[in-house]
Amino acid sequence: MYTEELFLILAGLLLTIAAQIYVSVSFAKYKKINNSRGLSGFEVAKEILDNNGLNNIYVTETTGVLADHYDSTRKVIKLSTDIFHGTTIAAASVAAHEVGHAIQDKEGYSFMRIRAALFPLVKFSSYAGYFAILIGVLFGPSDLIAIGIGLEIIILLFQMVTLPVEFDASKRAKEELKKYNLVTDKELQGSDRMLKAAAYTYVASVLTTLLQVIRLILIYGNRRD
Repeated sequence: MYTEELFLILAGLLLTIAAQIYVSVSFAKYKKINNSRGLSGFEVAKEILDNNGLNNIYVTETTGVLADHYDSTRKVIKLSTDIFHGTTIAAASVAAHEVGHAIQDKEGYSFMRIRAALFPLVKFSSYAGYFAILIGVLFGPSDLIAIGIGLEIIILLFQMVTLPVEFDASKRAKEELKKYNLVTDKELQGSDRMLKAAAYTYVASVLTTLLQVIRLILIYGNRRD
């Protein structure tokens, strides 16, 4: 049993590391190649927003690396410094991806709404689940492990709903970049590779959480025997 649990832990760890390396290498590559129009991430985001009638969305600079995100509550796209000011393929791609989320929000994209509804529950589950699992594993109450498994499954569902949200935002990003000639066809191929690499990190997260749930089920079953 312990061998199976160790295998699942290592498999999840390797998946996470591999995905992070892949996206880091892809990002580093296209972060060095300027886009032909010399547009910064901020300018790309603004042009796509304006062309989609999203003049109410602000684009601001934030700290951190790959900390870019769309805040649907405040209607703000936050781009990290390298993306905000950068005139690279990576900057254009990431900026367009975040605008893709803003367009999803405008159109009421169903998976985005589901994810937003699940978020408060997931935030609670992230803390309560690990606490219940820790107490259950250390002191033996199998019921607590079962509760932890349930909460972990909620996190898994959230991550599964996130997948179509991210893939769709990348699809929209590529369509917008091409539609408004913000990058060349060759640069669009690089953008596609980079956005796919970023999407794979979400796939890795789903698989890692799934392995964690399986491992906990094995622990639970062992305690019940």
